[in-house]
Amino acid sequence: MFFESERQHFFRPLTGKRRELVVACLRVLYERLHGPSADYSQNLTRDALKDLLSASVQGLMNDLAVDCIQDGDELSALDCADDQQLITVLIRTLLKDGWLETFGDRSGLVTAYRFSRAGKLFAEALWSLDRMRARSRQRNVRSCRNALEAARKNIDAYDLIDAYDYAEKIISDLSEGVDYFQELVRRLMSEASNTPWDEFIEFLDRFEKEFKKQLTADNVDRHRQAILDNLSRLRNLDSSKFQAFENQLQDIASWADAERGDSSIFDWLLDRIEDRVEVACTGKHPELIKAMNIYMRRAASIVQQALMLQGGQSRQGFSRAIAQVAALEGDDQTQFLQALGASIAASEVRLLDPSAFKLRSASQRRKALTVTALPKISRDARLNAAIQRAEAAAFTLSNQDVVNFIRGELRLRQRPIRLSSLPVETVTDLLQNMQMVEAVRAARDESLTATQLPSQLQTPYYTGSDYQIQLNHAPDSKPS
Repeated sequence: MFFESERQHFFRPLTGKRRELVVACLRVLYERLHGPSADYSQNLTRDALKDLLSASVQGLMNDLAVDCIQDGDELSALDCADDQQLITVLIRTLLKDGWLETFGDRSGLVTAYRFSRAGKLFAEALWSLDRMRARSRQRNVRSCRNALEAARKNIDAYDLIDAYDYAEKIISDLSEGVDYFQELVRRLMSEASNTPWDEFIEFLDRFEKEFKKQLTADNVDRHRQAILDNLSRLRNLDSSKFQAFENQLQDIASWADAERGDSSIFDWLLDRIEDRVEVACTGKHPELIKAMNIYMRRAASIVQQALMLQGGQSRQGFSRAIAQVAALEGDDQTQFLQALGASIAASEVRLLDPSAFKLRSASQRRKALTVTALPKISRDARLNAAIQRAEAAAFTLSNQDVVNFIRGELRLRQRPIRLSSLPVETVTDLLQNMQMVEAVRAARDESLTATQLPSQLQTPYYTGSDYQIQLNHAPDSKPS
């Protein structure tokens, strides 16, 4: 369990009045220990830790002085003017609540400080939130493709694990983009009274740096077929290479045992990579395009409204001129109209044609207002539908499960298999044999082929043509 022993009050420093100070110190500490400019040659001693946190505490002293209300929190009860005492208590609190831990520095014979495992994970999240522009280059699509090619060439399970990690990050990259545009739309609608030029310029800047690559060079649809081809070639490996992969994965990917079910770890990883890529292509990528289009339409409409309002303000001069003419009489009115006419002589006035406006007919209005009522579904109809679904599911097998079964049998026997040689002992065996040829032909790769034989297949349950199913081993050369 996470909240045990020393981590029972892990989040307590982030719930007091000094939480902003604690977060600022954690970010500075993470930057020093694990950031891009971290100094790994020297461990962090107590004096160095106090000097490091001193700058953050002194930078927030003005904000702390405004909110120095006594509270039950250990940090809140301190005098805001004594920054050294505040730093000492802060270090003691982070140690006690499990954010930091001490260890012996053998070279300097002193006690050094570092993040605990949980402290490092949560401090990294706080540090990343403060670095909104420090994002990945979102090259996970190409990285997944390259890792699969390396795994096939080198027969290295670590490359396959890397491809799995990159495939997972493809979804997170696209989800991050969707969340970004949804947040832009929320801010756009909440601040619609002001023309959103700043947010729009920020979007254009980020689009040029990130989304342009993601929609062109790193487009998941562009690399989809290459990734599927690599997955197919990995599934076509002979039994010796497959077993080499499986043996390595048993050592380095034991975490997959809880999820892989009856299939091998190798097949489970390939299926998961293919599933992630398919979800990215069919779900997340269109969702990103849709979110981007919604933001562009909303931004364009608000900008258009702002321009119309500005044009309306310019047309207020005509109303003021008419009111001024109405207030004048005689020669004054004539002189004003002459001056006004001379100033607008270059203008062109167009009147709308009244015949262009047509009212809808009564039948059109009735048709537009008609609402189709949804039919009420009775309990018997729902019951019959549920029974039909249950009956259909009882005699249905997944094509993927059938393909996985026959692929495992081929690797085990290491020779082609005839349908007539497969056992028919249970109902599942019978359904599986009857669906075998269809499942093999419906597979998206060419790892399996089913060839019709001249002989007949006869069982106590059905009679038909016999088929031979074999596993095609792909060559090691890179496909053109």
